Amino acid sequence: MSIPEQIQDHDLLNPNALQENLARSQNALPVLKEALQNAQEKMDERFRSGADIRQLIYGRAWIVDQVLTAAWQLFDWPDEQHIALIAVGGYGRGELHPRSDVDILILVEGIEPESCQDAISGFLTLLWDLSLDIGSSVRTLDECYNEARDDITIATNLIESRTIIGNPELHSVMYDRVTSEGAWTDREFFRAKLKEQRGRHEKTNNTEYNLEPNVKNSPGGLRDLQTIGWVAKRHFGTTFIRDLVDHGFLTETELDTLNRGELYLWTVRYALHMLCNRREDRLLFDHQRTLAEFFGYKDQDSGLAVEQFMNKYYRVAKAMSEFNEMLLQYFYEAILKAGESLAIEPLNNRFQIRNHAIEVTHDKVFEHTPFALMELFVLIAQNPQIKGVRASTIRLLRDHRYLINDEFRNDLRNTSLFMELLRSPEGVSTELKRMNRYGILGRYLPEFGDIIGQMQHDLFHIYTVDAHILKVIQKMRQYRHRDYREQYPIAHRITNQLPKVELLYIAGLYHDIGKGRGGDHSQLGAVDAIEFCERHHLGRWDSQLVAWLVRNHLLMSMTAQRKDISDPEVIHHFARQVGDQLHLDYLYALTIADINATNHNLWNSWRATLMRQLYTETKRTLRRGLESPVNKEDRIEQIQHEAMATMKRQGLDESGILEFWNTLGDDYFLRETAPSIAWHTGAILEHSDPEQPLILIRQTSHRLYEGATEIFVYNRDLPDLFAATVAAMDQLNLNIQDARIIATDNGYSLNTFTVLTDEDEPLSENPEQLDHIASYLAEQLDDPNDYPEIIQRRVPRQLKLFATPTMVRFSNDPVALITIMEVQTADRPGLLARIGRIFVDNQIAVRKAKISSVGERVEDFFFITDEQGQPISEPELCHRLEEQICQQLDQHLQQN
Repeated sequence: MSIPEQIQDHDLLNPNALQENLARSQNALPVLKEALQNAQEKMDERFRSGADIRQLIYGRAWIVDQVLTAAWQLFDWPDEQHIALIAVGGYGRGELHPRSDVDILILVEGIEPESCQDAISGFLTLLWDLSLDIGSSVRTLDECYNEARDDITIATNLIESRTIIGNPELHSVMYDRVTSEGAWTDREFFRAKLKEQRGRHEKTNNTEYNLEPNVKNSPGGLRDLQTIGWVAKRHFGTTFIRDLVDHGFLTETELDTLNRGELYLWTVRYALHMLCNRREDRLLFDHQRTLAEFFGYKDQDSGLAVEQFMNKYYRVAKAMSEFNEMLLQYFYEAILKAGESLAIEPLNNRFQIRNHAIEVTHDKVFEHTPFALMELFVLIAQNPQIKGVRASTIRLLRDHRYLINDEFRNDLRNTSLFMELLRSPEGVSTELKRMNRYGILGRYLPEFGDIIGQMQHDLFHIYTVDAHILKVIQKMRQYRHRDYREQYPIAHRITNQLPKVELLYIAGLYHDIGKGRGGDHSQLGAVDAIEFCERHHLGRWDSQLVAWLVRNHLLMSMTAQRKDISDPEVIHHFARQVGDQLHLDYLYALTIADINATNHNLWNSWRATLMRQLYTETKRTLRRGLESPVNKEDRIEQIQHEAMATMKRQGLDESGILEFWNTLGDDYFLRETAPSIAWHTGAILEHSDPEQPLILIRQTSHRLYEGATEIFVYNRDLPDLFAATVAAMDQLNLNIQDARIIATDNGYSLNTFTVLTDEDEPLSENPEQLDHIASYLAEQLDDPNDYPEIIQRRVPRQLKLFATPTMVRFSNDPVALITIMEVQTADRPGLLARIGRIFVDNQIAVRKAKISSVGERVEDFFFITDEQGQPISEPELCHRLEEQICQQLDQHLQQN
């Protein structure tokens, strides 16, 4: 490898004149330093005038070659057949930026390095005195081989090397040895470079969209392009990236885009070095402004100069990152998968899995069926055996992105596929990021495309708007997993029990999408969110919830951090703004994800405590009677519509469904999901004897209680039904995790219990065991005369010892004419059975109940009346209930 002759510009530095000046001078240092300085000043002037950046980068390497050659010749060296000065690394490629390291190797063979120690020391000292950032090593051929074999960085540097002066045969022998299979096989080298790149990307948060990116080391930076070159050179013997066209890995068009991207990054890096007058590869905020001005950007209504400059940088980095992924996937297939036995698994007429990577079945798939551009990502999310996308399919995706137009965006197949992706149990954030990397997401959602590379000038955000949005969705997905339960207990519980978690993702997708347009980004984003929901055929209530979340996504954090949340008036006002528990849950999950995705240093114990306090106090306030469901009529209408559609597909009669629904209050439809309503309604309409209990059992759909069993009890609303039911479950050694108790207008009760075994394990799916549970409950609950005996029947249970004392609070709802009793205590088996017995002893009727467990603690709300159906007005009765519950529960704990 040598520097092309056209780069050897004697106007910058004349080697003959340099030698003459050195011969006339008794001190070489000022001569060499002046030559370097003059040449660099000329190059900087050419750079400012718009010279070809390649001439400058290669020219800098050639100039340093001349200076090092002249300096080398000032010292007495042994026989030149036994020593050589080698350029390695970027300098070995013939590429040098103004302040880049100058990495050199003094290669010796056949002589002892100590024999020329004085010359080596004097030579290196002179180079340092020239203010060159020298990286040097002195090695024999064996040392080069051994160290390259042990260190991939050294191996890579030596692969990119050339002789400056000395015996070129030494370099040739060294190169052959360090590139031999004995040093690194092709497979080992490729795996090592992949690992190295992953580690480098992790240090920059795995995104090219950091607000202060590193033009060299961030994803999409120069090092990603160099990685392609290193692997190509090692495996294919290519000298330049353009040689990959001959190997079929790049098209001429792609090569042109790749070259233009590299030249742009070179230009930015050259300017950084020149303006900072030191080696600096980070685009720090101050440098961004300086560079924007240097490159001629001006502030405009569409954006500040610095935003325009950085937007271009981010788009170039994104394109380079795409090429890096596509080409490394090609190399992965050619190097690591070569010779593997072929395993093909068909998915449909358009896609198949080839050795764990998805690919199209033919190269006309996207042209003939454009919806496959969206289908691809859904299939990856739904098939965990798929580990990536074949490089040829990535190229076809890139080539057919133009098909995504308004017609595509409004096609029901595509909108349905996108919603199917958002509803996928796994892979949502991964595939959204993949869609963004491949340029699909910004085309499908033009409003998202508009904020790709959009900066955020504040003290908190460390990502661009688009990267932040995708991080928010990633955080939302993470909170669902058990690994995050301890650190984010409330978020974990909420995200696993939201009725439609995809609405949370949509709110996350749109919460900041209005930034950069001027005006209130929350309001602008809400408008976009509504349009998205309408285009994707979401119900009216769902659409209004998403828009509300986008408009109010800062409400909770602002309240928690800027107001006195110990003030009941603040909590009361916030509760009024939120309206109901469901809006509070969605808002909390969005807020926590937003904070954590803004900057990982923002989330600390102080903020966690504030958010937890605001959430729990607001939740308690809502449960005490302030709850006023937002857009209640729309929600009920939508959920009934969804449930009705399900039952019509099952052949049920609409008139019978509506007749039954008319007996149910609004609370039932506000608290149950459409699938559950369809399940309940269908079974009740087919129940032959309305005087007998109906017991339904299935695995719960709530991720929070994953593996738990849901037991639905439909029975006449008899006195003490609740106490008898929970007592019967206690006798079956079932541990109740959640309960919803609802009474109908025609004297029936619809009660849903989520249960585990007494060891908090899922019930067996054995049909015989489930039939036994259903038969036992039906038998126990069919005759109210048996209830007293069932309720008083005690089952010994192994309990843990808890120190948490029980707390009981009462409040009356004057509108609903009901008393609300709140119980906070440690969870334990048989808890509800004990409370139920106390209700029976005091002639208390349970009209509704909201039972929930939070870790090892429960927060239960019972909506109760006296036997006449009136609120409990006697303070003595309230005091007696509180005393008995606390005594029974806490004394029981002490005894065990």
